[in-house]
Amino acid sequence: MSKPLPTAVRTHLTALRALLVLTVLLGIAYPLLVTGISQLAFADKANGSIVEVDGKEAGSSLLGQNFDLPKQNPGDPDEAPRPDPRWFQPRPGAYDPKASGASNLGPNSEDLAKSVEDRRQAVAAFDGVDPASVPADALTASGSGLDPHISTAYARQQVERVAKARDLPADTVRKLVDRNTDDRPLGFLGQPGVNVVLLNQALLEQK
Repeated sequence: MSKPLPTAVRTHLTALRALLVLTVLLGIAYPLLVTGISQLAFADKANGSIVEVDGKEAGSSLLGQNFDLPKQNPGDPDEAPRPDPRWFQPRPGAYDPKASGASNLGPNSEDLAKSVEDRRQAVAAFDGVDPASVPADALTASGSGLDPHISTAYARQQVERVAKARDLPADTVRKLVDRNTDDRPLGFLGQPGVNVVLLNQALLEQK
């Protein structure tokens, strides 16, 4: 009759078997199952909600991006970006997934107050509207700095400018805004919003 293994050894062997079983189940089988279900049920969302233009990946509908004019001096890192009047503009933000986050400036910050006022004047001049009518989301970044949505008020404010820059009827552009307006999440959370990335894609496809 073989001598029983010491209690400490048996305990470690039991723990090792449990580790191996749980690794196979939770580290391999479960992730493969969830990945397979997501690819079958909603492959587009599972793969990053990629937006394509002319067959090439142009971004994701989950991440905002800038729509600026090309730099006048590409080699100058300090050159200020210039928004392109042909496109709907997003909220202020760097739109860099590697540097997501807010400014951390509080409501009593003089720097924040100045930047908001500077943006108010710049946006009003760019869109040709009264500074007092510029929506709040045109002046402040989202918490993540990556939100692709703007308010319906900000989208509608930009209609005339985009229509003029593209020589399109304002009603045509306004209908694109309406078609790309998302309802409130779950029907009651937050406010309706417009995904700028998808709206500009629809604008690009407009003939």
